[in-house]
Amino acid sequence: MRATLVWGLLAALALSTPSFAAGEIGRVKTVAGMATVTRGKEKPVQLTPGQLLRVSDVIQTGKNGTLGITFVDNSRFAVGPNTNLALSQFEFDKTTHRGRFEAQVNKGTVAVVSGQIAKENKGDAMRVRTPVSVLAARGTRFVVEVP
Repeated sequence: MRATLVWGLLAALALSTPSFAAGEIGRVKTVAGMATVTRGKEKPVQLTPGQLLRVSDVIQTGKNGTLGITFVDNSRFAVGPNTNLALSQFEFDKTTHRGRFEAQVNKGTVAVVSGQIAKENKGDAMRVRTPVSVLAARGTRFVVEVP
């Protein structure tokens, strides 16, 4: 009986959505190789699993770097090598699921699984920009590649 309870609690923890602090828009889930975040005029800092992300963060991966990110609305990004990604805008109401999300892929590859912002809001509430285009996500999965 006790073992069943322990395994049930472990399963619930594994499946639960991570808790987020005020001002935090997402967390780094996985990192391999070189991946940094730059905030404003601060020096780039190596990313580590569990590290929080905020609006205006700029993420850069090296030639062998990859990164997994989960956002507050349960959107997920898989960031490939040699990628420059700016987290431009993120607003999300956990109660109504209303919000806006905009990211800019300046170079590299990002695979996206959209979360509650794209699924619950009509129009272009979630956008991914590139130097030559704007993608509006409406509850989908897609990959953006910028040479």
